[in-house]
Amino acid sequence: MPIIRTPDERFADLPDFPFAPRYVEIGGIRIHYVDEGRGELVLCLHGEPTWSYLYRKVIPILAKRYRVIAMDFVGFGRSDKFAEQGGHSLQAHFDLLSGFIDSLALDRITLAAHEWGAVVGLRLAAERPERFARLVIMNSMLPTGDVPMPFMFTIWKQFVEFAQDLPIGRVIRMGMAHGSSISEKVSAAYEAPFPDASYKAGPVALPLILPVRPDDPGGAEMRRVREALSRWDKPALVLFSDEDPLFSRESQFFRTLVPSAKAQPEIVVRNAGHFLLEEKGEEIAGHIIDFMNRTPIL
Repeated sequence: MPIIRTPDERFADLPDFPFAPRYVEIGGIRIHYVDEGRGELVLCLHGEPTWSYLYRKVIPILAKRYRVIAMDFVGFGRSDKFAEQGGHSLQAHFDLLSGFIDSLALDRITLAAHEWGAVVGLRLAAERPERFARLVIMNSMLPTGDVPMPFMFTIWKQFVEFAQDLPIGRVIRMGMAHGSSISEKVSAAYEAPFPDASYKAGPVALPLILPVRPDDPGGAEMRRVREALSRWDKPALVLFSDEDPLFSRESQFFRTLVPSAKAQPEIVVRNAGHFLLEEKGEEIAGHIIDFMNRTPIL
């Protein structure tokens, strides 16, 4: 599968993103990550079509207390990109994430995962629970193939499927409660990993590969994740926004599914859309700190 790499100059002078790039190679693919602070580990996983830039407001606040790692999935950010959509599958992203935590010997992880990052990250937590201490689930779903997808996700999937050149900056604005508040420089930062349409196989492929029927690839694995989460006894925080057109209603699904989530306060991030970390990053960092303080690792 051909691999391409975004030129480094595309990432020059990004607003509010002073973090040094770090890289690890997994199976011949270069994966980028941010690594800031010391202490207990918080692993931040972005969704679609964002990258670790989404966590720029969270990282410096958490890094005062903890070690914070924010990884770019293959196809996003400064990580390598498959030139063809066929390189992307739920299994491929799972294997790369699993290899990433092994390469860095990550343990006692507090997972802070948004959307697609939660889909892959929760599978890893379900299959390798010994590596994880806590879960923070943000604006996501469990695509098991045996439950209908949210209606607005179906619309989003159709939009992606037929877009000639997925407009990343516009998508970010559309997914926010107040998209007009995002500056042109910030919008350009989200576009930075994708100089043209040839770099966008990842953002286009990800919505299309989620299982929508029981026999779709990945469906059986995600049903096993659902079963594992129904028995999850380590701390879990469900942190959703109130104006996400895609997944706001999924908050109660996770709070009902994950037993330990019921022990945490029901928190709704107000006046924020799908990309809640862009709109309310500082607030979310505070919620994560409070959650970790309430649930010390013994």
